[in-house]
Amino acid sequence: MSIDYLTTLGTTSWLLILTVGVAVYFWLTSEKEPQNLPPTPGIELPFIGHLYLLKENPRQQFLRYTQTLGPIFKLKVGTWTTVVLNSFDVIKEAMVKQGEYFSDRPRLDIVRNLFPHIYDGIIMTSGPNWKQQRTTSLGILRNFGMGKNIMAEKISEEAAAYVKELASTEGKPTNIKLLTNMSVSNVICSVIFGQRFEITDPLFMRMIHLYDHMLEQGSGVNIVFSLPILRHLPFDPFGFVKYGLTVKEINSVIKQLVQKVRERSISESDSFVAAYNSEMKKAEKFGQPSYLDEQNLIGCIDNLFAAGTETTSTTILWSLLYVLHYPETQDKIFREIKEHIGTDRAPNISDKPKLKYLNAFIMETQRMASLVPFSVPHMCSKDTILMGFNIPKGTQIMVNLDSALSDEKIWGDPENFRPERFLDEQGNLIKKEELIPFSIGRRICLGESLAKMELFLFLSSMFQRFEFLPVDPDHLPTLTEILGTTAAPTPYELRCVLRS
Repeated sequence: MSIDYLTTLGTTSWLLILTVGVAVYFWLTSEKEPQNLPPTPGIELPFIGHLYLLKENPRQQFLRYTQTLGPIFKLKVGTWTTVVLNSFDVIKEAMVKQGEYFSDRPRLDIVRNLFPHIYDGIIMTSGPNWKQQRTTSLGILRNFGMGKNIMAEKISEEAAAYVKELASTEGKPTNIKLLTNMSVSNVICSVIFGQRFEITDPLFMRMIHLYDHMLEQGSGVNIVFSLPILRHLPFDPFGFVKYGLTVKEINSVIKQLVQKVRERSISESDSFVAAYNSEMKKAEKFGQPSYLDEQNLIGCIDNLFAAGTETTSTTILWSLLYVLHYPETQDKIFREIKEHIGTDRAPNISDKPKLKYLNAFIMETQRMASLVPFSVPHMCSKDTILMGFNIPKGTQIMVNLDSALSDEKIWGDPENFRPERFLDEQGNLIKKEELIPFSIGRRICLGESLAKMELFLFLSSMFQRFEFLPVDPDHLPTLTEILGTTAAPTPYELRCVLRS
């Protein structure tokens, strides 16, 4: 037996002992996972977890997992343990019945360090800060008429300006995405900043473009949030650096607009900014503990602007895309408008109960488009049990709204666009609690009532004045979405033809 062989054998033995020792050490010192966790779709690999299994657009994949694993399953995505909730019953149990345990938001140091305002405001905050921001913001918005006729009048004015711009296209092939974003955004701008903007205003145009870019970049950035080491890769393959620059520029634009409001503001009834400033000063004057500060103001404006623009404008774009594919729905909407309103005056909010088919059409668009399919991430704030499974404190919770909006047990034929599913035999609206495009529970979208008003007043004005036609009837634009922060239609052109 040679000396070389003995040396090699000895080295190998020591390496084996060292490897086993390290493995045993980590096994003994690592935190043991609790028993009875939700099932997983496959082997959890070191470092990346189940990331290797996930597709770029996992919507259909998650629905398949639900069929094999049940309505609750667990994923390890990089550093995050995520439990995905599928089915309306499970979502309601967590978000409503156990809402106090599932209402927090996850926090990552990497996110906080790079995007200073992302955990300020309403959407991504938790605990007492979230409660005060939401309560204060809702109070201000209600004072400005959210859900009331005074807000409906502002929306109607903006819808009239939007229709005028659509008419200027003269029926030529046009992509109306930017115009739609700007027109819808002007509604919330009139509240936040106390003014509407001309669509040629360079600062306003810049802000719209920035939010559009940020939403498109969302899916790639989420991968880096899950696996922070990826941010060091060269050439920014996931758009993380670009996303950070976009967020910083958005904050800069918001600060410029806030400063303009402060320079001209007359009273707290002038704008959301002025009203929030007033609440800040009251808290300071009376020495009350408060989370109302400059950073949270910027965060609230960012949240309100994004939520008050994206959901409504993208739903309008989906609505028009669906009428191109299902032209009979447009005919029914126009006949209903002509019968109950006519064409001599613009629709107003008091007409809403009369236009039952249009309301059903909007509800079906929201269901079918499933605009925010995975909602905004939640976090479990306490060890708890959900539907028999242990959910440890700190687990990220993903609410799969798709699972409720496309459930065959609820809708029968969810793959078909059919507004009639929301109408009974007498033509009256059926309100189904499973229709949850704005989510459900404590974290339901703050702008739900505003969005519903906007959708009705914009779409009724549009269908009254125009027939929307495809550029090429033999080659309709695709219904395949682009999944970023939201599920948006693939960009398309159409013709806005004035009705005679």
